[in-house]
Amino acid sequence: MPELPEVEVISRGLAESLEGKTIESVKILNHSSVKMPWYLFSSRVAGEKITRIHRRAKLLIMDLGDDLHITFHLKMTGRVLAHEGPTTPEPHTRIVFGLTDGGSIEFHDTRKFGEVRALNNEELQEWDFYKNLGPEPLEVTAEELAERITGRKAQIKGLLLNQSVVAGCGNIYADESLFRSGIHPKAKASDLSNESLVKLFTELQAVLKQAIQENGSSIRDYVDAGGDAGGFQNSFKVYGKKGEPCPDCGKIFEGATVAGRTSTFCSNCQKMKD
Repeated sequence: MPELPEVEVISRGLAESLEGKTIESVKILNHSSVKMPWYLFSSRVAGEKITRIHRRAKLLIMDLGDDLHITFHLKMTGRVLAHEGPTTPEPHTRIVFGLTDGGSIEFHDTRKFGEVRALNNEELQEWDFYKNLGPEPLEVTAEELAERITGRKAQIKGLLLNQSVVAGCGNIYADESLFRSGIHPKAKASDLSNESLVKLFTELQAVLKQAIQENGSSIRDYVDAGGDAGGFQNSFKVYGKKGEPCPDCGKIFEGATVAGRTSTFCSNCQKMKD
C-alpha cells in the first residue's frame, strides 16, 4: 500500500504536470472505484480546472477551484498516472480523465480496493476518514508526536499505524523507524521513556524524508506519476528481511504479527522491557 512518501512523490509529480489544466471529460470504466453516484462524480468534475494537487496522510487530493476536491485513496494497488497525449488505457484502468490539451489522467487499480470521490469543502471536512486524521509527522515536532502517545498502554507499532495518532505512517516506515530507534514493535508506549519516544519520532521523520528523496518504495505495484519505480526499497534495513542477518549485530531477524500486520525486528537490538 502506498504510504506517506509514495503519495507525496505522486502528488509532487502530478502537481508539476497538471496544475492549471482543465478536465474535459470523465470515463468511468469501473463504477465500484467511485464511492458516490457515478453521474454526480462525472458532472461535478467535467469542465473544472485543476488548481492544486497535494496530499493529506495517504490521501491524494486534487483541488478543482475553491470548493471541490477529487480524493484518491490508493489502498493496496491504486496508481494515478499523467499522460501528455492520447493513450490506450492499460489493463486495470478504472477511470480516465480527459484534459482539454489532449492529455489524460488515469486511475489504475489491479485489486479494485481504491476509492475515488469528488467532494465539496463541507463534505470533505465531514468525511469521517478525513476529519479523524492525526497530525502530519513532517509538520510537527518529534516532541509533539511523543506527547500524543505518552503513557498509552497500547503496543507502539499499533499506535504508529493508527491514522488518528500520526497520519500517513504504514507498515514499511513503522518497521524501519522502530528498528532504527531500537524499540521492539510489541513494546507498550507506557513502558517507553519520553527520550525513547522522541528518538522514535525523530527516526520516523528521517526515514520519511529519505524515502521521499529516493522516490518512495516499490515493493509490488507502486510507481510515481510518470510511471517510474521508487528506490527506497534498496535502503530498507529491516522491512521484509525476516530470516536475514541484522546489519548491526548479525542476529537473524525475527517476524511476528503486531496490530494485525506482519512485523520484522531484531530481538537483540530491539529488546523488550523486562
